[in-house]
Amino acid sequence: MKLKIIDLFAGAGGFTLGFRQVKNTSGKPVFDTVWANDFNKDAAETYNANFGEHCVYGDIVDILNNPRVRIPRADVVVGGPPCQGFSLLNRNRELDPRKALWLPFMDIVQRSQASVFVMENVPELLTSDEFLEIEKVANSRGFTIRAAKLIAANYGVPQLRTRAFIMGSRLADPENVFPPLRTHRDPRNTKKTDDSLYKQNARPWRTVRDAIADLPFPEGTDIRGENGAEALHFGRNPTQLSIDRYHAIPEEGMNRFDLQRVAPELTPDCWINKKSGGTDLFGRLWWDRPSVTIRTEFFKPEKGRYLHPQQHRPITHREAARFQEFPDDFIFKGSKVEVARQIGNAVAVGMARQIANIVYEHFKRYRQQLKKNRINANTEQLNGKKISVSV
Repeated sequence: MKLKIIDLFAGAGGFTLGFRQVKNTSGKPVFDTVWANDFNKDAAETYNANFGEHCVYGDIVDILNNPRVRIPRADVVVGGPPCQGFSLLNRNRELDPRKALWLPFMDIVQRSQASVFVMENVPELLTSDEFLEIEKVANSRGFTIRAAKLIAANYGVPQLRTRAFIMGSRLADPENVFPPLRTHRDPRNTKKTDDSLYKQNARPWRTVRDAIADLPFPEGTDIRGENGAEALHFGRNPTQLSIDRYHAIPEEGMNRFDLQRVAPELTPDCWINKKSGGTDLFGRLWWDRPSVTIRTEFFKPEKGRYLHPQQHRPITHREAARFQEFPDDFIFKGSKVEVARQIGNAVAVGMARQIANIVYEHFKRYRQQLKKNRINANTEQLNGKKISVSV
């Protein structure tokens, strides 16, 4: 059973990579991408360099409004519409038009006649009015949906990344597979947990040490080559003041509050006066815990807990990519800033792989219904039936 997927708002392709890592009992890949899209040119080039020339660069609304565009048939549509519209960091989110980009997502689900879709976004989506609208539209098109907030560390990713996932299916209610059973546990949690949420023999969370301890000290300040561990393992040129601040908080877990305590003369006034909001800044990671959420400016320690646990420096692009579970041979295109944006915006590869596993299981359980859906779609195509959409 070969399943075709479309990846929207694809970025570097974290979703696609996770799906492509799923194999059947014969060791052959289950999922094959037939179309993808992203509005960022560098991200589209990254995607195509790794997965083949089928990521279309451009505005998804313009693409759908072009009568010459033909969206190919697919079994699954995946993607993460830009999440800034829902983010708590966006004070103008009530007026943010990017919140509505789930509409073209659903229209491509319709045009491709997919049987399943998976949408990823920030957790705030699930308590928004937009979620109710997504559910309403999905139900009207024959989909039953399930949604949950999932922590990547619970699925083997060395990162405490929490994201909302929505799975919709026209085959059956996906509740028998979604959310996926957790494969990893927090070893520090001594409270009794619901074992039904976990797979048998769930392992401890993967840590910063597991992900990056083998890397040498970074060299240079620029990207070196297209792939390999060294390509993205470069440093920065910090000021002497920044270096002094790094040395003032040498222990893992320390952050700007420790800097203020031990070296107030090195602490900016804006940090001293800041009592709320983003307060976990200029912090060191812990060796034996997962990383914090990797965002697009992870190379700036003043933006979060992005200092190396031991060395006096921010984490590198390679280390951030490993926290997202991109392999060292993955090719990134674009400038240092653009590559960082691609890494921070990506769906964590290991999380995508776990989602892909349950999607595959869902298709196996309802194989006969999938065949009927494909036959109906082919019949409609042969009869020239036009799929009505609205963007």
